[in-house]
Amino acid sequence: MTTTAAPFANPDATWNIPDRIRDAHVRSWERLAAPGEWWTGAERVSIAAEGRRASALLDGLPAPGPGPVELPEAAVFTIHKLIGDLPNVSREWYDETTQAEGMSDAHYIELMGVLTHIWSIDEFHRALAIKLEPLPDPLPGEPMRRRPEGLADHGSWPPTVLPRDLAESEADIYGGAKNTPNVRAAMSLHPDSVRWLNDMLDAYYRGGAEPGPDHEPFRVLSTAQRELVAARVSALNECFY
Repeated sequence: MTTTAAPFANPDATWNIPDRIRDAHVRSWERLAAPGEWWTGAERVSIAAEGRRASALLDGLPAPGPGPVELPEAAVFTIHKLIGDLPNVSREWYDETTQAEGMSDAHYIELMGVLTHIWSIDEFHRALAIKLEPLPDPLPGEPMRRRPEGLADHGSWPPTVLPRDLAESEADIYGGAKNTPNVRAAMSLHPDSVRWLNDMLDAYYRGGAEPGPDHEPFRVLSTAQRELVAARVSALNECFY
């Protein structure tokens, strides 16, 4: 379970990985190891470990070992459902899951946030034929168990917070925008998952201002072309969006 001395050094990488991506990966591991709002650091690392198990089983590969602590049965089932059977996730299933022992709508959203980001980083490694980074050692501490202010039903299964309803403590999650797409607001029940999403989006997709060839010579796709690839991948993955 122990990480390497230099996290995300990726000595087996044959591609030049930008510093901003490596730095975002390191920050992700720091977020993963720390207590969240509804799960401890050990439970969050176990969610990531179970997500890797689910992905390996789906691909017919040897499954890695479990995480540092045992998760509620409903949480384990949720992880395998989201990894291996996402197109068949239904409102009825969501309602049953979030009412199960050890779960709630807030537990579900934080769990989904952990899975989303760990799976994204692992897919990045698999795409470049890089060994997966060992999961971090969890940090001590208890979850704060706070629900953000301004939650309401906006058509999603879980309640969400729109920019106009953000409390001061969450005012940063949409970058000051007056409107936000549903895909970003979807995890606003757990604001730190939105912050995590923004960090990864900046590193992977936007990368600040549109770079020139001298800055990032490997980036040959325009913004429009990247949007087309993203839309195609979403369609193939049967993404709701």
